[in-house]
Amino acid sequence: MRHLGRVCAVATIAALWFTVPGSLSVAEMDQVEIKDVSVRLSDHGPVVLLKAENRVIPIFVDPTVAGSIQGALTGQKTRRPLSHDLMHSILDAFGGKVTKTVITLKDGTYYGALTVAVKDTTKVFDSRSSDSIALAVHFKAPILVGRDLLDSAGKELPDSKPQTL
Repeated sequence: MRHLGRVCAVATIAALWFTVPGSLSVAEMDQVEIKDVSVRLSDHGPVVLLKAENRVIPIFVDPTVAGSIQGALTGQKTRRPLSHDLMHSILDAFGGKVTKTVITLKDGTYYGALTVAVKDTTKVFDSRSSDSIALAVHFKAPILVGRDLLDSAGKELPDSKPQTL
């Protein structure tokens, strides 16, 4: 049984170090950088709004991730560290950082490709889009989406012209 535990641990570690299969490289995608991230409550639960140009991409997340992203955006600390705070602290302690994340949509599910650099090594990790966004926000790293995703899933923002009295 101890041998099986070691095999499972090695398999878990190996799974963490793979590149997202079928993902496009940065050079292959016409990418747009997200300029603003916000967290809102909706009738369907917490939603993260990724804003670029005059569009917003809504991504529904669980309350814990919403709280983590909101805390990272506002600088508010929780009494105890959440998972993303812990990952930020661990990476930071080892000289690592998130350098970017790329959000994609496949078969109705959002995916995150989280790029992490530690010393001279850079790896891309498959992740839930919400976790990927949370860690990017914690590290103040760029969040990228493909032009096709922004055009297909992005909702038009109303013009926010100043009103005169």
